[in-house]
Amino acid sequence: MSTERGLCGLGAEAAAAFGEAVAQRYPQGGHWRERSFTELHDAASRVAALLREGGVRAGDRVALLSRTSPEWTVCDLAIGRLGAICVPVYPTGSRDQLRWVLHDSGAAAVLVETAEHLADVDALREDLPALKLVRGIDTTAEPLATVIAAGSGPADAGPWPEPAPDDPFTIVYTSGTTGEPKGCVLTHGNFTAILASLRRIDRTGPGDVLFAYLPLAHLLTRMLQVYCLRTGATIAYSAGEIRAVLGELAEVAPTYLPSAPMLFEKIYSVVSGLAPDLGPTVELGLRARRGEPLDDQEELQLAAAEEQLFGRVRAAFGGRLERALTGSAPIAPEILDFFFACGVPIYEAYGMTESTAVLTANTPQAWRVGTVGRAVPGVELAIAEDGEVLGRSAGVFAGYWNNPAATAESVVDGWLHTGDLGSLDEDGFLTITGRKKDIVITSAGKNLSPAAIENDLRRTPWIAEAVLLGDRRPYPVALLSLDPEKLPELASETGFDPGAEDWCGDERLRALIAREVETVNARYSPPERIREFAIVPEPFSVAGGELTPTLKIRREVVARRHAALVETLYPAP
Repeated sequence: MSTERGLCGLGAEAAAAFGEAVAQRYPQGGHWRERSFTELHDAASRVAALLREGGVRAGDRVALLSRTSPEWTVCDLAIGRLGAICVPVYPTGSRDQLRWVLHDSGAAAVLVETAEHLADVDALREDLPALKLVRGIDTTAEPLATVIAAGSGPADAGPWPEPAPDDPFTIVYTSGTTGEPKGCVLTHGNFTAILASLRRIDRTGPGDVLFAYLPLAHLLTRMLQVYCLRTGATIAYSAGEIRAVLGELAEVAPTYLPSAPMLFEKIYSVVSGLAPDLGPTVELGLRARRGEPLDDQEELQLAAAEEQLFGRVRAAFGGRLERALTGSAPIAPEILDFFFACGVPIYEAYGMTESTAVLTANTPQAWRVGTVGRAVPGVELAIAEDGEVLGRSAGVFAGYWNNPAATAESVVDGWLHTGDLGSLDEDGFLTITGRKKDIVITSAGKNLSPAAIENDLRRTPWIAEAVLLGDRRPYPVALLSLDPEKLPELASETGFDPGAEDWCGDERLRALIAREVETVNARYSPPERIREFAIVPEPFSVAGGELTPTLKIRREVVARRHAALVETLYPAP
């Protein structure tokens, strides 16, 4: 496809290249509807014309506050069509977070999905002197969703912008675990560089279907949206209910699935609970997938496994899934092996907003379980003396909006300092071992990286989230939140009453959880083991401030909020 208009011409170029092929598939009124590339471009043109009438011009920041939906993509294209700069906002964020993003970015316009979002913006108007236009997507007298669905052809959105590679395309605010979010300025050149890298390692094209249920406000999903528009693949959108995702997957039958590890972990937990001795079956499936020879008895066993397990797992994903992509958190090697044995390959990748989403990826041609893959084409990797992962490429961001000091700390001599700790093996595969800021130093001087043991605790049947604490303390402790969906099963197994006021301290419940903690502890050296733990009554959440919108733990918030409980885990002075 031509790129003469940068990403401003993304919709028009997709329409010219792929025409009446299906660009979007989405649930509406109990059915799956479709929109072609031509129709998508026409809809984006109509919205762009309305924004232009409202005073939006090239270079203006336009905030987009909505869940993942086909309208999100239309609005994103419309903003880009004008040469304006899209500023995505997580719909689950607080009003204070919304105020910060709108004020810091100097947003001239904001597009909101719901009446609640509209009320939030209205309540903040006095603090937002740059804001001149607010439009509703599914609300207000003339919602953009109606304009998008009108199907009346394109509208005149004015002359085409001609962006330079260094011109900002988007400002994405990181959901930082400490401090206020920082706005990452990503340019047209950043995006086109990473798109070119992806084309060298991936074969997505017409006929492929990508299932989108993760937030489009998160850069990885956004990048893959742009990638689909460039390659002619169809984007199928979830209705937004996480409980409905598995049913939607079976209906949509995608070929490509970007997902957080949680989805795969939940499926694996269910299957392993029903068939706990999966090891021999998984090993047989792995050998078959690798093309190793099987004897007659093993062929019979494989046929039985295909009928009873492997085929059913593939069917749960629609039966056509060729590859899944996961990142944002580690996933256990045994889970990756299980799905690969079933014929559902899951490839771990790694990147951050500041790298335009991608630094490394496992691929069908180069895949090593337990790593996040090799550097994608055009990316250089290095490990600093303190173990920090460094990256350099044309995808490294232009800097933080209004924050040159933070930019200078993040990019030094062209190298992006990721804040992650890791190692490179002899073949160039990267393993992430933790976060620099998360290092816990006990009073005995022992440096602990919480990520591994926290992830192991989360993989146990009952624990939804684990937070290790112990900085300047004699030993590490953990705060645990339990999976709310598992509480009835836990109550049945232990006899505790989840409705009781002090249910978290029930000794029967604690004894069961303690066994899980000890099983995990056995994998670690004595200084790394959890010595004491406490169960918190409510799950950690984005709304509660303990999790970022991308579901990363805000350790300082958890420690501060539960300070009194943490004190009970250490002996009185």
